[in-house]
Amino acid sequence: MDEGFCLKILIIRLSALGDTIHTLPLVSALKEKYPNCEIGWVVEDKAKQFVVNNPLVDNAFVIPKKNWKNRGFSFRNIREFFSIISEINAHHYDIVIDTQQLIKSAVIMAFLNIKRKITLNDGREFSCVFANEIIKTQRKQFDVNYHVVRRNLEFAKYLGANSDEVNFVLPPSSEEVMAKVTELLSPLDSRKKTVVIAPATTWKNKHWKKENWCEVVNNLKLDVNFILTATNADKDLADFILKNTNKEVLDLCGKTNLEELTEVIKRADLVISPDSGTAHIAWATGNPSVITIFCATSPNRTGPFGKKYISIGPEIDCAPCMKKKCKLKLHNIPCTESIISDNIINIVNNLLQ
Repeated sequence: MDEGFCLKILIIRLSALGDTIHTLPLVSALKEKYPNCEIGWVVEDKAKQFVVNNPLVDNAFVIPKKNWKNRGFSFRNIREFFSIISEINAHHYDIVIDTQQLIKSAVIMAFLNIKRKITLNDGREFSCVFANEIIKTQRKQFDVNYHVVRRNLEFAKYLGANSDEVNFVLPPSSEEVMAKVTELLSPLDSRKKTVVIAPATTWKNKHWKKENWCEVVNNLKLDVNFILTATNADKDLADFILKNTNKEVLDLCGKTNLEELTEVIKRADLVISPDSGTAHIAWATGNPSVITIFCATSPNRTGPFGKKYISIGPEIDCAPCMKKKCKLKLHNIPCTESIISDNIINIVNNLLQ
């Protein structure tokens, strides 16, 4: 393909937050290879923050999943779906890449008037049915030792782009967001380094033992600013940590949206989190050091990699199981408790000294 040709490429990656972030290096690789290309992206409303207004994405097509789910089955949902399809088709894309590889992304691909429809050969839920270019992947989809970023970059390699470099580009923060975050962080001592504690994630067995978070804060000898971030849904966990720490912690639980959280992270020196959207955001910003604590999932598959990024997982036979529910059916899930707080404290000391 001629690099000067204005190639039009559509990405389908609907969700989740971390998966969306892990797809950004694919867009960077394509833009580097084809500087004049036009990139479109189909994304669900929950993950749109990192696609809409992204300087590498020319057009974002947002699926209003939350509204559709709230309405249930309705003709209005169907009309809106085909309205989005018509809007996409009006751009006359040359290529569509299904990185989601589920039936919901395959259905979108089925209605697109795009000549080249590309996916990998091991997608779930018959997602290959509507593709006409199927790439034989290097590793299995859920290989715990094959990073999802590398998997996404297989599309870049197939299209002649560099699949070795991993570059993230995020949308810039607005002036309003920067002003709000400046106000939120005003109680902090600017002379001290700042550590963000982000203890919440989705699956139960991706959570680190809640008492360990308190031990990290209480026993860290370095004099730093502590920030606690979480959503309102994680208020019980946040309250437990706040009530059981003996140091001053700035509580931002429920006080930031994703754009504001990203700006908070940009201003931090270190982020400590389980395998979560916050950890992926921190990696993508390129600014703070990141410690990601893995329990049931694999650091080799979704962990940040680079000199200032540390991924730590349990050394037990059943990990990583990659399961939402522990098959051992024990009251205390072993992988959430096997990583002791002293290990994290030592890493923090090394990163911040």
